[in-house]
Amino acid sequence: MITNPQFVISLLLALGLGFLLGLERELTNKYAGLRTHILVCMGACIFTLISIYGFPTFAIGDNVIVNQATGIRDTARVAAQIVTGIGFIGAGTVLRNGPMVFGLTTAATLWIAASIGMACGAGMYDIAIISTVISVGVLTLIRIFEKQFLPSSSKQLKRYKVSVYCSGDDAKKIYDYLTEKVECIRDFTSKKLIENPKKSKITSSFDICNKKLIDVIYKDLTDMTDADSLSLQEVNE
Repeated sequence: MITNPQFVISLLLALGLGFLLGLERELTNKYAGLRTHILVCMGACIFTLISIYGFPTFAIGDNVIVNQATGIRDTARVAAQIVTGIGFIGAGTVLRNGPMVFGLTTAATLWIAASIGMACGAGMYDIAIISTVISVGVLTLIRIFEKQFLPSSSKQLKRYKVSVYCSGDDAKKIYDYLTEKVECIRDFTSKKLIENPKKSKITSSFDICNKKLIDVIYKDLTDMTDADSLSLQEVNE
């Protein structure tokens, strides 16, 4: 069987456009990055090609059999399932922690990656390329717009991680303080040090929108514990 050049072009274009979408997510350290977006985009392209060219049927009427090239077929029956099927992958990137929901934008990029792959498979290259340019522009430029002009938006929550080496007795004290001080604690762990069981390494990550509060938290933790070391830094999502 000789490979149709159009199929190769469609797959390579889906690979490239999926790479561009995944690159933005990878650079912002999201759960679904380059490989996921490339595979989703190429998978949607392959399913669309199969849907269009893989299942021809023969129409029989007035004792005439229509040949395979012009046969009547439902070209949307496989491709239509991509729209709903991609929801299962997208749902895996959405995380909820209390009132906070994370990963919706990444799920949306997977959805748009699937549609771009379908456009490549259908030979609608202009729509695929324009959609990719617009999508990457939305992901990058709108983030800048939100930071510059929507400073009070709840989306401006920043994630911070604190690590403290101190007495194991301070663990509950630190946990109670963070619970009272911040709205959303994502995790909290306390592990005894092997070399000194009386000491523990306490780590916690939490989300806040008021950067000024960080200095207060650092000072309070320093005052309330006799810590060997204490670090508090922002985590880029």
